[in-house]
Amino acid sequence: MSILEAGFVLFLLILMSGFVSAAELALASSRKIKLQVMGKEGDVRALEVLAMQEQPGSFITIVQIGLNAVAVLGGIIGEAAIRPFFSQLFSRYGISSGWESAASLLSFLLVTAVFILFADLMPKRFAMINPERVAVRVVRPVMLLIFILKPLVFLFDGMANLLFRSLRISTVRTDQLTSEDIYAVVDAGAQAGVLKQQEHYLIENIFDMQTRTVTSTMNTREHIVYVDKDDNMDSVLAKMDEMPHAKILVCDGELEKVLGYIESHTFLTLYLKEKNIRPIDRRVLRKALFIPDTLSLYEVLETFKNAGEDFAVIINEYALVVGVVTLKDVMNIVMGELVATEEEPQIIRRDETSWLIDGATPMEDVMRALDIPIFPDAENYETLSGFMMYSLRKIPKKTDFVIFDKYKFEIIDTENFKIDQLLVSVNQDAPESDNSNLSVKEAG
Repeated sequence: MSILEAGFVLFLLILMSGFVSAAELALASSRKIKLQVMGKEGDVRALEVLAMQEQPGSFITIVQIGLNAVAVLGGIIGEAAIRPFFSQLFSRYGISSGWESAASLLSFLLVTAVFILFADLMPKRFAMINPERVAVRVVRPVMLLIFILKPLVFLFDGMANLLFRSLRISTVRTDQLTSEDIYAVVDAGAQAGVLKQQEHYLIENIFDMQTRTVTSTMNTREHIVYVDKDDNMDSVLAKMDEMPHAKILVCDGELEKVLGYIESHTFLTLYLKEKNIRPIDRRVLRKALFIPDTLSLYEVLETFKNAGEDFAVIINEYALVVGVVTLKDVMNIVMGELVATEEEPQIIRRDETSWLIDGATPMEDVMRALDIPIFPDAENYETLSGFMMYSLRKIPKKTDFVIFDKYKFEIIDTENFKIDQLLVSVNQDAPESDNSNLSVKEAG
């Protein structure tokens, strides 16, 4: 075989090996979600790639047969045609000592380098750029090769499956998408500029709904407005004027005995017509929806949807009323700072190193504002006030503070044992490398 013939054959082998290498990487690394989208858009080849990924044994067998066959043929041609060419070249220039070994080594290095560059490295890098696009173009030729070499595929694939079964290893590819995967995709999209900051914020809040309990957004017990069933009109109107709310609970003597709730606009409309109307009038009293304080915000939304309500009373394990929640409260968690509200924000940034934070602020919002990935024993509390009480191990007082991560959390206002407001500032003395130490200082 002449050197030209050998070069032509090697060129064909490189093309075959490059195709197999690109097909291997593209079919193995194509993303299931993107292939499903392509399939829904009408590309049948994407569905064929998905089917091949579920049972990858056949195409992996074809890949290995192709790569090994090409490697062997390339070595044979290099030894048979290229080595003699170098031998003649060396002898022509009078190199007699060790020319056979040098010719063999040069032919081996040349063939290996050409195959690494053109048959392996470049095709695989090309397939990595857009694996789905390459996969849909190579899937049918690969299917044809599987059909042609079916006996060999059946033999080697069957032997591999037998060994896997004996070792109790599953050979079926499963692409289970987890919430962590979605978080990673969303973060990558935000960093790449595909998602706007508002969209990123919104998606994060939606996922937080599955972990936040209803107590993180409820109106707590001390802020509940209710009227007694026997209150006269003047008393009811005075409460509506003093604390205007769209919905007001109606109780029998105490908050634990909830009879239902009235809607302010309905009550006032009937009052204008009849003047004398009682809170327990069937035309205005609506049945209250009760939910446990352990529900997540996502479960609260489902409960509202199934009950056809947008207002609920929250009770704890002792059947005590701990708060109320509305659909607006839940949606405010989703929208957060994307919508303007008349209420004062729970987190106010004073300057570059300090914040004023309401004690009732959910820990998720604190973590996002301060860029703290995790708080210690976070399962034991849901608000910043709960974190302080858990860390202090006592009823909090003004000037008590906790140092965690690089921040100092200092209580600056309390009311009836409740932490109203904290000053959070960067602790200048905290070592930069230590983000897990927690220290407590009580008021002197």
